[in-house]
Amino acid sequence: MDTLKLKEAKDMLADDYGNLYIYKNKDFSLTKYDSLGKQLGKLMLTVPYKVQTVQNPLSVPLFSENAQEMKFVDQNMNEIQRIDFKQKFGFIKMAYAEDLQQLWLLDDSTKRLIQYNFRNNTTINSYPFDASFDDLMDLLVFENKVYILTRKHIRVYSLKFEKLFEAPLENGKRFRRENEIILVVADNSILKYDPEKGMVKFFGDQDAQIVDKNILAYFEIKANKLYLYNLEKIKETKLQTEPEIRKETPSAVVEPPVDKPVENEVKKAEEEQKESSEKAPETGLQKLMNEISEVQVSGI
Repeated sequence: MDTLKLKEAKDMLADDYGNLYIYKNKDFSLTKYDSLGKQLGKLMLTVPYKVQTVQNPLSVPLFSENAQEMKFVDQNMNEIQRIDFKQKFGFIKMAYAEDLQQLWLLDDSTKRLIQYNFRNNTTINSYPFDASFDDLMDLLVFENKVYILTRKHIRVYSLKFEKLFEAPLENGKRFRRENEIILVVADNSILKYDPEKGMVKFFGDQDAQIVDKNILAYFEIKANKLYLYNLEKIKETKLQTEPEIRKETPSAVVEPPVDKPVENEVKKAEEEQKESSEKAPETGLQKLMNEISEVQVSGI
């Protein structure tokens, strides 16, 4: 991508179609690009907004603590719905859109966690939740568990405000849920929550400015350039290096390298080119469907 598009990026998100969303704090803009760098849409905001997720590009939720509202935008970055919290609640510190009709709200004024149906404007449940909201970064509710991400920790609670898990975690930005898997996207790493092992890092680069992932690949911005890492490559590297490292440090978390020697990449590229020349050409949609099928077969 053009380095000018990545310059001053505060955050980056990738949907499962390979589209990128670049958020800039300088002008509070959210810009959507396709995989070739072509701009598909741009949203200019008047106050800071937090993008929750872009996994469903047809309805992207954004929350603003300053404006006390949540809005949803479509695939062309046009606003399709706005929810104003000021008239019905106290001060909402964080909001999580569970689906297309329910929100979970952390009300700082009443210290309660509220389950709210915004389609019919009704409160479904309200739970006492007397936690510190000062350094809150993100919120996620899944299977009767409340996941709280702060600047330095991740905490997991039951709906009865019982603490189930806590671990230090530096520079965490947001949660990402993939079916049953709970991920944390930090500044330069992506970690998986494991109830037994704790937080397991399976992608990271100390030199990266921003990282993210979709169902097919990892993305990172480093030195104002965009890098993409194949999901299968990272998995294969981890499987190859894990047994040897575990002999020395059984409890250590394996962090697979994100770079491979240039010679290996060139050799693999030549092999892939040779294979592709022997196959009939695929359309872009066929290629995407094949890649998704391969990932599903692999159990990702």
